[in-house]
Amino acid sequence: MITDLKELFGEIDIYLFDQLMKGRITKEMRILDAGCGSGRNLVYLLRSGYEVYAIDRSEAAILEVQRLGAAYATDWSSEQARVEPVELMSFADASFDFVISSAVLHFADNEAHFEQMVNELWRVLAPGGKLFARLASSIGMESSMQPIGDGRYLLPDGSRRFLVNEERILGLTEQLNGQWYEPLKTVIVAGKRCMTTWSIQKPG
Repeated sequence: MITDLKELFGEIDIYLFDQLMKGRITKEMRILDAGCGSGRNLVYLLRSGYEVYAIDRSEAAILEVQRLGAAYATDWSSEQARVEPVELMSFADASFDFVISSAVLHFADNEAHFEQMVNELWRVLAPGGKLFARLASSIGMESSMQPIGDGRYLLPDGSRRFLVNEERILGLTEQLNGQWYEPLKTVIVAGKRCMTTWSIQKPG
């Protein structure tokens, strides 16, 4: 029995951990981590027998997820982790009940790229499924963000990100006909950047 919390949960995003604690993610669901990186949000899910899939454009990241899957999952297939961009996934429509997009969407190159990624996340989400996204925004720090074109901004921390504001998120949710299952939440990090949690459910 594992008693060390870090060993059990890995480096899981605290906001995704919150979803687990609220029972938003269950073992009956098919789960996709879209833009999974090296799998920091997947350790607990793999260890605990959840049906998990993952994609990332980085081959090195997917190799690490494959290693985690082989080590922790009891019924792991290499097809469950794939080298793919979020905007062009090979999964069929309505494949997943819970889709994770953690710190991915703000790497969009421009508005068209951002919309491609969001539409693809929504495409693979089953009716009644939940999209859980964490992304950089300008909410609460609008005057501190310097536009550099194509929806991208220079942040006070020196990084360059594609940013959404509250109006954009609300409009996009309405466009998708999404239903809020958590209120929109934004955290300002030391006056340097903002991270927003966007949690919506697909009708059905």
